[in-house]
Amino acid sequence: MIDVSNLSKSYGDVEALRDVSFNIASGEIVGMLGPNGAGKTTIIKILTGYLQPDAGTALINDLDVLEHTREVQAQIGYLPETAPLYPELSVQAYLKMMVDLRQIPETDQTALLSEAIYATGLQEHLTRPIAHLSKGFRQRVGLAQAILHKPRLLILDEPTVGLDPTQIVEIRNLIRRLAEHSTVLFSTHILSEVEALCDRVIILMNGQVKADARLSELEATSDAVLVLEQRPPEAQDLLQRLPQVQGVGPFKSHDGFPAYRVLGRKAPEGATDRNDLCPAIYGLAREHNWPLRELRRDVRTLETVFNELATAEVAQ
Repeated sequence: MIDVSNLSKSYGDVEALRDVSFNIASGEIVGMLGPNGAGKTTIIKILTGYLQPDAGTALINDLDVLEHTREVQAQIGYLPETAPLYPELSVQAYLKMMVDLRQIPETDQTALLSEAIYATGLQEHLTRPIAHLSKGFRQRVGLAQAILHKPRLLILDEPTVGLDPTQIVEIRNLIRRLAEHSTVLFSTHILSEVEALCDRVIILMNGQVKADARLSELEATSDAVLVLEQRPPEAQDLLQRLPQVQGVGPFKSHDGFPAYRVLGRKAPEGATDRNDLCPAIYGLAREHNWPLRELRRDVRTLETVFNELATAEVAQ
């Protein structure tokens, strides 16, 4: 559905994008994650035909965005960070204006309007001026205009920014429902949004792709945590000798017991599986009669991954 190759874009002396490439298949929900200024909105503006890159190509459904801008835009539903609303209009009048602007035949308008209104839960608010709606319902109106024409690709820029927790949950549920019929790409700087909605994430920092993987792959780790009743003097040395182990870090568990974080060696280039250290550690504990309280794989969250990448970026 989306094929981005070697995109670069500068604003004067500021390099917003540097050699960005990624692909998104039909039916995926992909989160584009990064701090403010990472280049997320620039990519979205290029994909939607509002901005021309300095170099590289962007294809939507095999159509070059620069060469076939109108055809591409007809296949996209787009909700920018600030929804393009007219506050003096009622919800109904605004959506009718949008189907007319999209040149949807009148014979199809009623069915498409009805479907978008019910999908976004706006049926009780059709006669209200947009200015009188809460921010959450204004965001729903913005989503309704984005899906009126049943787009194959839905692009959302910070769709939950400024919403309260209840509104965020409502918009998340709505995006999940929309994803049953469309490919979804949305940008955010909120990690929990990606974890709640996506199977895959693209992490941008300083205009470059720093990670592009499924969440399960990105968070996968072979590291383990071992918690004992007492700290045997030989434990750290014996753990370090295990062939799969790269390092051992002692610490205290949350309830005060001695613990070790056992780091697994990195998998060879191209390997898809990761060694589970727990069986080897359990065998060692049993052999030496260590008083075992807990043994588990370590948890590596998206926040951990993001912070690692951010730290590495600062160190460069």
